[in-house]
Amino acid sequence: MNITKQRFGVLSDGTEVSLFTVKNDNMSFSCTDYGCTLTSIVLNNKKSVKTDVLLGFSTLEGYLNTKYCFGTVVGRFANRIGTASFTLNGKKYELDKNDGPNTLHGGFFGYDKIMWDAEIIESEEQCGVKFSRLSPDGEQGFPGNVKLEITYLLDTKNNLTCYYTAETDAPTPINITNHAYFNLAGNGSVKDHTVKMNSDYILEVSPVLIPTGKLLEVKGTPFDFTSEKKIGEELAKVGAGYDHCYVTTAYGKDKKCGVPLEDGPLVDFAVVKDSKTGNEMDVLTNMEGCQFYTGNYIKGLIGKNGVVYQNHDAFCLETQCFPDTPNKPDFPTCILEPGQKMKAKTIYAFKTTE
Repeated sequence: MNITKQRFGVLSDGTEVSLFTVKNDNMSFSCTDYGCTLTSIVLNNKKSVKTDVLLGFSTLEGYLNTKYCFGTVVGRFANRIGTASFTLNGKKYELDKNDGPNTLHGGFFGYDKIMWDAEIIESEEQCGVKFSRLSPDGEQGFPGNVKLEITYLLDTKNNLTCYYTAETDAPTPINITNHAYFNLAGNGSVKDHTVKMNSDYILEVSPVLIPTGKLLEVKGTPFDFTSEKKIGEELAKVGAGYDHCYVTTAYGKDKKCGVPLEDGPLVDFAVVKDSKTGNEMDVLTNMEGCQFYTGNYIKGLIGKNGVVYQNHDAFCLETQCFPDTPNKPDFPTCILEPGQKMKAKTIYAFKTTE
């Protein structure tokens, strides 16, 4: 295990941006302190063929000039909040309307476009980077000063672990995740990737993708991935593509899970495979929801090495609290209270069969 640090670029105000690369014997990942961004995940198969399974950009400028959150952290509340507002303890909070009438990923001031403090973490078993910052009271319209820490760690077993922790001095909604765009073949459509999810339900949503509060059974529908199925098999039946929150068994075991406050056991959520390369990714989490998104609106974007991305050239599995939870009293709470510490955790476990 080893980690290196190099210069990635400079912001217009002169701030230097760093790129960290973590390697074990079989794979590596890179990340930057600009947006807590995962910039690459490179797998090395048994024939020594390297595949970067993460979409993104070759230079810092690419991340500066995109709105699509490639590999970045998103918050203070990932996903959508309906009507760009919520009421907490009798007070109404107004947020940015950056997704039609709703708020998406925190609004116009995104965590993907700011610098984070970085600390290298090294041991014999795992290496990585811990990013941190203080989100001040009123940022993005949310209450409370919130101390945030985002940690990415690679171990000797090819597990990339993402820790999201938060502490606050006032009650506040909190929902942090990473918006990585994966392609296990490295390029091209992901329609032939197979997916199996340990999930019997999705959240029913309105035409503007706000949950209604109801859970819908996936059995017998195009949303059913309880058995291994190609992403593209029924993609055309769901409009532009998948962009839905699946319910994990963390919710099934404890319907009051909400913001995780303990380093409890993780649940197996998904297995994704690419038959061409033999690359596989397993997803484990302690979160109740996971947004499955199939890159429905990335057509024409110029990515790494000048490659032009097309719709459905990637998939995202964003573990999180349920969308619009601040406005859904029947959903597990997303409110973090003073004296509590959020301890969200997701593992992306990689392997190759070739």
